[in-house]
Amino acid sequence: MPQRRTPFEQIALLLQGGGALGAYQAGVYEALAEADLHPDWVAGISIGAINSAIIAGNAPKQRVDALRAFWQAVSTSPLGIPYFRDVNYDDTQHQLVNQARALGVLLFGAPNFFVPRLPPPAVWPPGSPDKASYYDNGPLRATLERLIDFDRINAGEMRFSVGAVEVRSGNFTYFDTTTHQIAFEHIAASGSLPPGFPATKVGDDYFWDGGLISNTPLEWVLDARPRRDTLAFQVDLWNARGELPKDMIGVEVRHKEIIYSSRNRAATDRYRYIQKLRCAFSNLLKQMPEELRQSPDAKLLLAEADDKVCNIVHLIYRARPYEGIAKDFEFSRRTMEEHWQSGYRNARQTLTHPDVLQLPNRLEGVRTFDCGEERP
Repeated sequence: MPQRRTPFEQIALLLQGGGALGAYQAGVYEALAEADLHPDWVAGISIGAINSAIIAGNAPKQRVDALRAFWQAVSTSPLGIPYFRDVNYDDTQHQLVNQARALGVLLFGAPNFFVPRLPPPAVWPPGSPDKASYYDNGPLRATLERLIDFDRINAGEMRFSVGAVEVRSGNFTYFDTTTHQIAFEHIAASGSLPPGFPATKVGDDYFWDGGLISNTPLEWVLDARPRRDTLAFQVDLWNARGELPKDMIGVEVRHKEIIYSSRNRAATDRYRYIQKLRCAFSNLLKQMPEELRQSPDAKLLLAEADDKVCNIVHLIYRARPYEGIAKDFEFSRRTMEEHWQSGYRNARQTLTHPDVLQLPNRLEGVRTFDCGEERP
């Protein structure tokens, strides 16, 4: 077995939902792969579920190429307009160009991903949950089945998890290779954001996008048992912190950011505190006489006690001012490349921090790194 690059027992890659912003996650993964930091567990929501499936469904040397093939396929212009790499815009011009590209996506969809539903959903009779949406994401099946080896995912070499919401109960569910035989439907369910996309049927139930309840798989991974020393790369597409908006576009953007950032910092702080309690339980139990260790209360504490440690590395996409409200559905090739390169630079920069790949002190328990690409 090759020598592991870190002293951690597992590396986890956690990918948020965020539509077109997901190319940032692909850039992050490219930098991690170059650093020989291959995840033992990948978990995602929505577009993060798609990126996760491409990573888990390919051999290590093929993953970056498969991610690029996906993002090039879905960022092809639906009108056949060529991509001019060397054209430079100021922020105002760039905003107008991006809005025009986003309008094209709204009208014509994103090739190899989704197309407008024809006839429109208002024409369909009631009783068709798989038709109750503005877009048909049927093209995504052919794209993912071409790029993903589902047998490889289910072989269990890498643990894989995607989150979705059961429509009728409103309950959150994770489809995980430890409990499910993963198929295309599980990936599609995690990204079935209404009213754009229809609910996806898995078994007898219908599911919507997991981001409706929680847009990040952080807690799912950190609460898993048995607990292990974990290096977790949490790739956030929505920045929880932002400026006070001064116009309606700013209000809509900030609204999305707050909803879909999923309060990751609060979840991290809570996990840090709970892990300190677990370490304290573990230390206290070691000092107890044997007769007390056998008491029901001590056994209850023992079930929760451990001295495992975790580094949580937040890699946060910080949108440019010109991206605006359409940033999560503006699938143009130029913007995809911008997102990808931003993720790549951010991850490369983050990995230069000397403590990222080092175990925290057992008394400290959890160490966090809050990293975003610096912008002039």
